[in-house]
Amino acid sequence: MEGPKSSDDRLNEALGGNRKMTRRAFISLFVSGLIAALLAPDPALAGTREFSGRIDKVRKKRVVVDNRQGDKVSFKFNEDTKVRGRKTSIEKLKKGDWVTVSWKLEDVPRKAYKIVVHSIRKKDK
Repeated sequence: MEGPKSSDDRLNEALGGNRKMTRRAFISLFVSGLIAALLAPDPALAGTREFSGRIDKVRKKRVVVDNRQGDKVSFKFNEDTKVRGRKTSIEKLKKGDWVTVSWKLEDVPRKAYKIVVHSIRKKDK
């Protein structure tokens, strides 16, 4: 008389006795999940929007960016604000720098999560 079947035995029977197929399916699923995790965007920037323009004002706690289409938008700095590109710190930002600011729509007032400082374009000089 046989004893109770293990979960591996039941799974093996359900799949028609093809253990190699089970192993391949598991490995395929695992590798797919790993690739998806590596290619996923930074969760800290999930749901962000971008606003590009020239810095109109820089203050201790905020920056005002003018997109030169009639929109001037103010962004508050926070402890997580990262500065990238041609400058690497908030203290180095100055009026006239061309930037792209990443912010979240739900933040009131708007918070700058990432500021990328671009090279000055020839037509902007």
